[in-house]
Amino acid sequence: MKSVYNQEFQKEMYNINPGDYIAVNDDVILSTLLGSCIAACLYDPERHIIGMNHFMLVSKIDNPSKFYLHKAGRFALNAMELLINAMMKQGAKKSNLKAKAFGGANTLPRMKESGIAESNVEFVKSFLKGEGIPLVAFDLGGAHGRKILFFNNRDYTVLQKKIKTMDEVAIGRIEQHYLERQRTIMKDSD
Repeated sequence: MKSVYNQEFQKEMYNINPGDYIAVNDDVILSTLLGSCIAACLYDPERHIIGMNHFMLVSKIDNPSKFYLHKAGRFALNAMELLINAMMKQGAKKSNLKAKAFGGANTLPRMKESGIAESNVEFVKSFLKGEGIPLVAFDLGGAHGRKILFFNNRDYTVLQKKIKTMDEVAIGRIEQHYLERQRTIMKDSD
C-alpha cells in the first residue's frame, strides 16, 4: 500500500480502500472514505500500533469456496481477523486492543432497503464485544458518508468529516459499483 504526504498535517498518510487493511507502528495517518461500509480503527496504546480496515459486507460463509474468491478484506469477519493478525505481527497484544468504529450510513434510498448498512453496524459492535475489544468511540449509521483520518499520535485521534451533496453521490456510485461487481462474481462462481 502506497502512502502520500499530507501537507496539512505534515505526515505520511495511507489511504485505505474497500477491502483493504493496514497495521503500522509509525507516526502516520490512516485515511478512508465511507458510506455503508465500516472502518474499524484498532490500536494498542502500550505498543503504539494502529490499524484500520474498510469492510463492505457481512458475509454468510455458507460456501467457503465462494468466500475466498474475493478480495479478502471486503467481508466483515475476515476483515477483522486480518486486521487483528496484522497488528499482532507488528507486535500488538490482543489483550491491549481498543477500537473506534465509523460508517454504516444509508447514503442512498436503495441502500436502506438492502439492510447492508445496519448489518455492518450490528456486526462490528457484536464482533468487538465478542472479542473483548472495548469500543471506546464510534459514529455509526445515519444518512451521510464520512471521511476518516486516524492518527498514531499517542492519543489515537480520529478526525471525522461528514460528507454531503456531490461527495455522497460519488460514494454511492462507488458502493453501487462494488455491489454489482460482487453479485456478478457470486453468479459466475455458481
